[in-house]
Amino acid sequence: MTDRNKMFFYFHNDNETTENLKPLFSLAEEHGFELVENYKRANIIVSIGGDGMFLQAVRKTGFRQDAIYAGLAREDESSLYCDFNLDSFDDLLDSVLKEELEVRRFPIITVKINDGTEFHCLNEVSVQSTIVKTIVIDVYIDNQLFETFRGDGLVVATPTGSTGYSKSANGAVVDPLIPSIQVSEVASMNNNNYRTLGSSFILNKDRELKLKLRQEGNVHPIISLDNEAHSIQRIDNVVVTMDDQVIKTVKLKNNSFWDRVKRSFL
Repeated sequence: MTDRNKMFFYFHNDNETTENLKPLFSLAEEHGFELVENYKRANIIVSIGGDGMFLQAVRKTGFRQDAIYAGLAREDESSLYCDFNLDSFDDLLDSVLKEELEVRRFPIITVKINDGTEFHCLNEVSVQSTIVKTIVIDVYIDNQLFETFRGDGLVVATPTGSTGYSKSANGAVVDPLIPSIQVSEVASMNNNNYRTLGSSFILNKDRELKLKLRQEGNVHPIISLDNEAHSIQRIDNVVVTMDDQVIKTVKLKNNSFWDRVKRSFL
């Protein structure tokens, strides 16, 4: 047995779901795993559900750098983060028990709002207008003004987040082996007064991106971190950076990122 022997399950904790998952819990214990109720004691964190549940599991357990994450999707769910489904739980346990565990490493971004609280995102951060009025944002790269955006909002994505909201905003799908930050526009205005690049652009992980919101009547922007919206009364600026922090997930052989992209979109 490896030292990866404490397992925490993240799922919708209701009586019916708990009852349905009891065979999985028993199977894990038969393989020598200790099931823990406090995620801080775990070195394996397993989410049960699709990508949304996986994102919640990572966020609610604090983006653990000293733990391995694994996702179990349900039979009818398409997933880019979950290599396994409920019927292949045996494969997950076998993979974890290997001395040389194969893992994927997904870069995350750090988001600082109003020069205060820091958040992490595995997918993306978006800043948008919530009323029928455009939002104006000055975009700085390494403290130099790059452009002034006017439109519905901006999406700043990680490589794995590039297949989500960023893709729907005409962003590129980025290989997770390239640590980078992608900025995509949502319904930008381009006229004689406002001119933007008009396409997504990708920054090296060592760049700093700052979004400074102009207070021009739209005092109700909303900021979303992965799949959670945050209600902040006034947003002046958002700073996005990336360092060497990653989320480690159990890797299933012959199921690369691009295999999953193909399955999901082609």
